[in-house]
Amino acid sequence: MSKIKFAVIGAGHIGKRHAEMIRRDAEGELVALVDPRGKEACGAQEFEVPFFSSIEELLASGLDYDVINVCTPNGLHAEQAKKALEAGKHVVCEKPMGLSKESCEQVIYTALQANKQVFCVMQNRYSPPSVWIKDIIERKVLGDIYMVQLNCYWNRDERYYKAGGWKGTKDLDGGTLFTQFSHFIDIMYWLFGDITNIQGKFADFNHKDYTDFEDSGFVSFDFLNGGMGSLNYSTSVANQNLESSMTIIGQNGSVKIGGQYMNEVEVCNITGYEMPELAPTNPGNDYGPYKGSAANHNYVITNVIDTLNGRTAPTTNALEGLKVVEIIERIYAVRDKELNSGE
Repeated sequence: MSKIKFAVIGAGHIGKRHAEMIRRDAEGELVALVDPRGKEACGAQEFEVPFFSSIEELLASGLDYDVINVCTPNGLHAEQAKKALEAGKHVVCEKPMGLSKESCEQVIYTALQANKQVFCVMQNRYSPPSVWIKDIIERKVLGDIYMVQLNCYWNRDERYYKAGGWKGTKDLDGGTLFTQFSHFIDIMYWLFGDITNIQGKFADFNHKDYTDFEDSGFVSFDFLNGGMGSLNYSTSVANQNLESSMTIIGQNGSVKIGGQYMNEVEVCNITGYEMPELAPTNPGNDYGPYKGSAANHNYVITNVIDTLNGRTAPTTNALEGLKVVEIIERIYAVRDKELNSGE
């Protein structure tokens, strides 16, 4: 079977990780990288493939490839995904899929018109605790779900928000929930479904010089499927990440998945249930002074290849990518209403 050929747009930390995972997969082939900064400025000399300065230049090159991986700043994702789809390419889109529900809808419409796939990168779904809790919820081992608390407390300081960069800007970053914590909102949606009755309180404690938006929030809501939940988050934690955790209180017991990026089961107390031994979780993406979510991009690339070869379906499809963006957009509507009221 011929290899699936990929071109990666954006040669920063995540783009280079995509490129490396493609290179390591026996059924994948990296054929191009795209970044306006140039190969040397991106530190991408190890990838001996054609290097273009824009998606337009790539599309006009005549190169043969099947998939475009969009690994650029958040605010560019939807428009670049549309261009790739219009050119007849499948798309792997880093989170978030867009910065508005409307832009995501346009991507999905374009994909349907082009009869091409859109794969959204939500790699935390592959971590062993995530796979385990998904099975527990689907089999209703916990019974009715009463309460879910999602805590995301990370460090993002001046080492991350460098002057003149896109991070922290409203147009290209979009907000703390889009850039830092959309993976965890995705896990919550994947497990428990949509939310309603959103209320919140937001603050910018120590990022006024670095970002155009809040760094912290308390958000409460109800699940449409029953039960209530909360999301508490902050990037104002000093020095290093504190935790990303999910506590679930159910009819038959309780579970807490914790660690810096929901990488370990800390509590499993369920009537008549014995916790299995899980495989270790991959370490978090290491960006030097700060850490990200689990380094599971190898699973993402394998899923793309397996799907395009007819062996499976996308782990995170475009509609799920849209729902995460739409939930964040609704939370931020509450934030903006609070700010505009002067409370």
